[in-house]
Amino acid sequence: MSLRLSTVILPYRRWHEGSRSAWVRAEELGFHAGYTYDHLSWRSFRDGPWFGAVPTLTAAAGVTERMRLGTLVTSPNFRHPVTLAKELISLDDISGGRVTLGIGAGGTGFDATALGQEPWTPRERADRLAEFVPLLDRLLTEDAVSYEGDFYAAHEARNIPGCVQRPRLPFAVAATGPRGLRLAARYGQAWVTTGDPKLYEEGTPEQSVQAIRGQVDKLADACAGIGRDVTELDKILLTGFTPDRSRPLESLDAFVDFAGRHVELGFTEIVLHWPIPDSDFAADQKVFERIAMEAPAQLR
Repeated sequence: MSLRLSTVILPYRRWHEGSRSAWVRAEELGFHAGYTYDHLSWRSFRDGPWFGAVPTLTAAAGVTERMRLGTLVTSPNFRHPVTLAKELISLDDISGGRVTLGIGAGGTGFDATALGQEPWTPRERADRLAEFVPLLDRLLTEDAVSYEGDFYAAHEARNIPGCVQRPRLPFAVAATGPRGLRLAARYGQAWVTTGDPKLYEEGTPEQSVQAIRGQVDKLADACAGIGRDVTELDKILLTGFTPDRSRPLESLDAFVDFAGRHVELGFTEIVLHWPIPDSDFAADQKVFERIAMEAPAQLR
């Protein structure tokens, strides 16, 4: 399988002031998928404009025809499986079956306290994700669901007619710990990583590749534990969080070198942040577009 390139377009601009044109251009450039973050706000963008993921993806579905669309990633921090399922089924219908749900445990950022709760511990986040994903799987595949769990409940929740994609839209599970990797193995059509966050500040690119290789090996073990072939899962790398930072976007050759090292680890999709001036995701738009158009052929 040849490497797919995708992009993540952050929802920090009004739709008619740059956001719409970015989604249209992403499809013109041939990206496999266009994703967006599913947050209420995010890091350095907290005090500026920030729009909702599902409405943004719905609008993107209306101005694109081929490119897949998705969240990277949704978490239980402010979502409930019952309401999320209804929104996803609607988005899958509007887009003609082009939606992928990226989903993970979430973190301790602004989403974690926006509803007035204390931030959950890593274990609490893992506990909730372990209940959230199986319930969402049922809600997207069954006409009616009743369920009573430790964190979530559903009472005769109706989701007719279900997803356009059958048996449901694909899950891309973001995980590096053992419990999350087991969820990815059992419920995922893809697995997502950003690398090892402990290496972000002072690690080397070589250490990062080694750490990611270890994650891939643990994913294979999780798959083997349930009798699944790990090659059945797409492996997605969301860039921008490894020690390389923005260096892979400095030139076509730099990106091809970076991507090639990860293709060797089994990655099938690499996701690039759409350039945002004066941010962690600043990059030359012309170089970015050249990478989008020329790198896939060099990586076949």
